[in-house]
Amino acid sequence: MAKDVRKDILWRAYLVYLAVLIFALVLIGKVVYIQTAEGDYWRTKAKELTIDTLKVEAIRGDICSDDGSLLSTSVPIYEVRIDFGAITKELFNKDVDSLSSQLSKLFKDKSKNEYKQILISAQRHKDRYFLLKRDATYSQLKQLRTFGILKAGKYRGGRIEISKTRRVMPYQNLAMRTVGFERQGISVGIEGAYSTQLKGKNGLSLKQKIAGGIWMPLSDENQIEPQNGNDIISTIDINIQDVAENSLMQNLALHNAHHGCVILMEVQTGYIKAIANLTRSKDGTYVEQFNYAIGESSEPGSTFKLPTMMAALEDGLIDLNETVNTGNGVMKFFDQEMVDSHKGGYGTITAEQAFINSSNVGVSKLLYKSYFKHPEKFISRLYSFGINKPLNLEIGGEAPPYIKNTKSKTWSKVSLPWMSVGYEVRITPMQTLTFYNAVANNGRMVKPLFVKEIRQTGKVIETFNPIVINESICSKSTIEKAKKMLLGVVESGTGKGLKSNLYKIAGKTGTAQIARGNTGYGEDGNMSYKASFVGYFPADNPKYSCIVVINDPVNGTYYGASVAGPVFKEIADKLYATKLSTVAVTSVMNPNFMAPIVKTGNQLDLNKIYQSLNFLVRSDNPSAEWVESDAIKTTVNLKEKKMATNIVPNVVGMGTRDAIYILENAGLKVVLNGRGLVKSQSISAGSKIVNGAIIQLVLTRTVAADTLKEFFIKKTALDKQNELLAEKKNADIKDSLKTKKDDKKEKVTKVKDPKKNKNSKKTKNKGKGNKPKTPKNNNQH
Repeated sequence: MAKDVRKDILWRAYLVYLAVLIFALVLIGKVVYIQTAEGDYWRTKAKELTIDTLKVEAIRGDICSDDGSLLSTSVPIYEVRIDFGAITKELFNKDVDSLSSQLSKLFKDKSKNEYKQILISAQRHKDRYFLLKRDATYSQLKQLRTFGILKAGKYRGGRIEISKTRRVMPYQNLAMRTVGFERQGISVGIEGAYSTQLKGKNGLSLKQKIAGGIWMPLSDENQIEPQNGNDIISTIDINIQDVAENSLMQNLALHNAHHGCVILMEVQTGYIKAIANLTRSKDGTYVEQFNYAIGESSEPGSTFKLPTMMAALEDGLIDLNETVNTGNGVMKFFDQEMVDSHKGGYGTITAEQAFINSSNVGVSKLLYKSYFKHPEKFISRLYSFGINKPLNLEIGGEAPPYIKNTKSKTWSKVSLPWMSVGYEVRITPMQTLTFYNAVANNGRMVKPLFVKEIRQTGKVIETFNPIVINESICSKSTIEKAKKMLLGVVESGTGKGLKSNLYKIAGKTGTAQIARGNTGYGEDGNMSYKASFVGYFPADNPKYSCIVVINDPVNGTYYGASVAGPVFKEIADKLYATKLSTVAVTSVMNPNFMAPIVKTGNQLDLNKIYQSLNFLVRSDNPSAEWVESDAIKTTVNLKEKKMATNIVPNVVGMGTRDAIYILENAGLKVVLNGRGLVKSQSISAGSKIVNGAIIQLVLTRTVAADTLKEFFIKKTALDKQNELLAEKKNADIKDSLKTKKDDKKEKVTKVKDPKKNKNSKKTKNKGKGNKPKTPKNNNQH
């Protein structure tokens, strides 16, 4: 019996073991099958359904102008998705109609029925990451949070919000290449140079990879919150930048030039207050495409005459009063002719006059005589100025200067005279300006800077102080002589058209032929030019230095004074009126001063101008559109000017805008030549009008126009000064009242507790045998 029971138990155990063995074999077989036959499928599936910690990008910091105005900033945008796996069927059926209607009204891109069909389809397929809106604004997001199903939140309503940022420039093209950008591995301008400080530190977020390779956040909270980037405070003055850019654009268009740039620098600090680079596009408009100011190294032309003259002065080889015979303006150096732009030459002039009048012959003869035996000494002196070295600017793209030496393969017998007038050398506008700025700064060369501070949540964490490249580029004597020559250029030389009665400008005009690669400079009638003007102001106490370069003007005028000079002058006038008005301003209204006259113009405009300058205005017909003006001292008389129909009107003496308005309304096409008021017109007044005929207007700067502009500048400066004086007066009054209040408190305190004062004095005089004094009556104070 016991034996049978034992056999029965063994059989049962064997059966269990056999079942386990069969199950194990099946399991092993299934594992082998999965690994071999279905391995690739399940490995792919595993990758799709992965949970991982991924980075959350920090918000990039802002780039601001010197007053905090935004030049580049990150604007938040949102990607809104729906997890239909989180939405119950009851909630979906209840609110799908209202949600469809609300989405249609908000985005206005689909009808209610279209949205409804899309949502029903996504619900049917249980889409876990349905894209509702890719680039939603914060305002749209706030509304979405109140809509139907979505207001239930993430876990019941399936609403998924993904925050992103987009980089924008509020001022669009303004200083665009200098502000820069960073995308697709390309770093430009301040954005590229300070990318590490701007980008901050990324955070971490737990996300799940769902079907389709899409990562979905598992929580609204990040595991590690990102640290937003720091803000960069640039040196750019947004108001002056606007003036510089617009003035450059107008002059480029006026001369139909290919491209140009302008830089404004603060003399003592090297801070760049404005920088503009414009190129003519295919459609004729001007846009920022390349930073010519720092990236275009080319032959500078006559602006290089300053380091040339300073080298010879510093070496004691010439004197400003030394004479040089320029002959008829043509000088042959071996097989090459050096020619002056002034036909017939200047005859015998001093070295100073040669520079002031930009005589190629005069400057080259002086230099050749000084260095022809030892040209390496000239090169060595130029190198001592530091103009052969790059500035190592904080933003990338600087082209290196090229100042050849006697060991260069291209050195020839004519290299010395041609280098003296700015050829066979290459230098960027920024490098040129830095040298001139050193002269304005009494020989101290400072590095151009684009950034003055880095801030973290409003707190300054780093300040960029002026960086001195060379404490003294030459002797004080040479600097003073250089300043004298530069002032002479504007006072009586090639730049006299820029002279102002309000403040003094010192600088140098430059006109250079542009080489066309290996083909040379071209022949007469097929030459390209570069016009430039570089200098500083006010000359007697320099605050700002500036350079303007305009390449390839093609409308017949190409000299530096007339093409680049007006941009410099407009910027200087703006700065004088707004930034330099603390300099003493004499009386704007001289009692013996005659009101400036505009020969003909629109009555409303003239009224506004004259009245703003506090002139008394009288009109013989207040309702007349066009008037002529006359003045007796500070009283302006306006007389109606009738415009005849069907005949060409007389627009001589009128402003450009008024002349264009009248002529184009009469059916004529206007072509302008010059700047200022109309000097002459190609079709005589009184001629019969031929519809569509072209009439050319020659414009000129007149005493009246300059005087009127001078009035505006003076008035702006005086208004600014009066404003500062009023502020100072108010501050003085407040200080005076505060002082009186403090005195009164002190007196009250003294009278309030005389015993305390008495005891105090007793303590002080104890042991000295002095009798304590009785406090004086309060009324005696």
